[in-house]
Amino acid sequence: MSSVGVVAVRNPDGLRLATRADLSALPVEVAPTLLGAHLVVEAGGERVVARLTEVEAYHGAGTGDVPDPGSHARSGRSPRNATMWGEPGHLYVYLSHGIHSCVNVVCAPAGVAGGVLLRAGEIVEGAEIATRRRFGARGPGPARDLARGPGRLGQAVGLRHADHDGIDAVAGSGRAGAVARLLMREEPLDHVATGPRVGVAGIAGTDAYPWRFWIPGDPTVSAFRWGRGAEGARAAAVLD
Repeated sequence: MSSVGVVAVRNPDGLRLATRADLSALPVEVAPTLLGAHLVVEAGGERVVARLTEVEAYHGAGTGDVPDPGSHARSGRSPRNATMWGEPGHLYVYLSHGIHSCVNVVCAPAGVAGGVLLRAGEIVEGAEIATRRRFGARGPGPARDLARGPGRLGQAVGLRHADHDGIDAVAGSGRAGAVARLLMREEPLDHVATGPRVGVAGIAGTDAYPWRFWIPGDPTVSAFRWGRGAEGARAAAVLD
């Protein structure tokens, strides 16, 4: 499989194919521009499209002016996070809790690591496929839950660790039976909410890192929860 066939739907909703240049700034700068973008995935001959409604930025070691203790690349390059150090536009697909495949768009200036976690989305094409992948024989669940949360999103679109880690969503080259393309909005959304990242431990999960961005009022946005020790770190920072 060599293409997703997304060129035919390039611009119906003010969307265009993403470029490396779109994704070459710091993740915290790129992240809000991905809201409303579409991730198009063909996996196993089945096509699913997710409209992104919630994202989180993560910086690697040496990326930007503020160290990010919540990033997989906070201590430098490793076999696990190698994709984060590569070319913008590839997808870093990692395994969470040994179960869930979570999808990030690599974005950072050349020579440093960074990514934007795709936390949630609305399935706008291929809902029946996403429903089968998510709920199986249990039958359909709520439509808003198809890609509400990063593990659910990865499962719904059919991207898996480690088969699809490093897949190129700009060039659209295939990997392990899948092709992904990223379509960005011609004009970024005007109204974007921002706050602490979900479930991130310690200071990295507090207001000191308001690096979670979402579309206000969208029902597919995931619920916020504090990470381990984050509330205590927040309280200590207020009292300091």
